[in-house]
Amino acid sequence: MSFEREASASVLTPELEPGTDQRWSTWPASPPAQRGPLPHPAWLVTAAGAFDTELGVVKTGKEADVHLIERAVPGTVGVRLAAKRYRGSHNSDFHRSGSYEEGRTMRNTRDARAVQRKSSFGRTVAAGHWAVSEFDALCRAWRAGVPVPYPVQVSDTEVLMEFIGDGRVAAPRLAQSRLHGEELRDAYTQVIGILEAFAHAGFAHGDLSPYNLLVHHGRVVVIDLPQIVDVAANPQGFDFLHRDVVNVAAWFARRGLDTDPEEVFGRLIAMMW
Repeated sequence: MSFEREASASVLTPELEPGTDQRWSTWPASPPAQRGPLPHPAWLVTAAGAFDTELGVVKTGKEADVHLIERAVPGTVGVRLAAKRYRGSHNSDFHRSGSYEEGRTMRNTRDARAVQRKSSFGRTVAAGHWAVSEFDALCRAWRAGVPVPYPVQVSDTEVLMEFIGDGRVAAPRLAQSRLHGEELRDAYTQVIGILEAFAHAGFAHGDLSPYNLLVHHGRVVVIDLPQIVDVAANPQGFDFLHRDVVNVAAWFARRGLDTDPEEVFGRLIAMMW
């Protein structure tokens, strides 16, 4: 994964107001419900006087772009975060399948009707809905022990999370790996562990593939969770789970590693009963 654009970060100085490409940290204004699970990691900057500095674009997608920001109190070393920003009504056309939404409800019926009509307001609501959905999914996965980026907070259409990478370079996707055969055994074992952790919690990723699995210093981390599926509540839940297993097993098999997706799927089903 590489940057498509990298902006020059503004130099942090002990001034009282944010400079170019900066904003006040959004942490103090966020209610507890919009913040990540307790206990908050020691590396997280929560000071009210911190600035968020834009460092560039990590990744662009059909529905959201991921930006790199640095959160720091002026004059101190801060922490780098990934800001996933879902697009609003003017430059996005949400195409998430309704099958992911089965078993879910949107509390505000006015918002639900607007989304169904695909009005301008409805698209804005949809962007915020998917941001909240991803944040909630990250929180559930984190609590269940799934290796995901720590979810820092959600605000409107932006999800802030732990940045998985070194410096300004994001960790590569599993799909970019050049390993073959038994060289991939450890990564495969970790991916099966991810599937098992989801199954223990009653969920399926819903869209798992080598393209949303990052490899950072040998550790596999799963990303892109807005479509997480409650297997029991969703009529197609087991189909999503089966697809997750087949998708990743097929990739490893093409790389020369023996896999048995049906055995893995059967084991996951047994975990859920």
